[in-house]
Amino acid sequence: MAVPINQLARATTLVANLPDMRLSARNQLAGVVESVEHGAVMSTVVIRLAGGQEVVAAITRDSAESLELAQGDAVTAVVKATEVMVGKD
Repeated sequence: MAVPINQLARATTLVANLPDMRLSARNQLAGVVESVEHGAVMSTVVIRLAGGQEVVAAITRDSAESLELAQGDAVTAVVKATEVMVGKD
């Protein structure tokens, strides 16, 4: 059973692909765009990972349109943060 992931890191980058590009960010999550919802300024992008989990990224609408993000696109969510929150019931 897939466990949902709530991304709480402050800095997230979404890229359409990383052809041989090396980054300092170690948290690179490859997936497929499940949906894109555009607001006035920001867009919400839902990415389905290989294990079935979802990562939700909030990026500027300009960036989403520049990347021409659409359902089914292969993308990588790159998380670069100095702080990650962990919660427990």
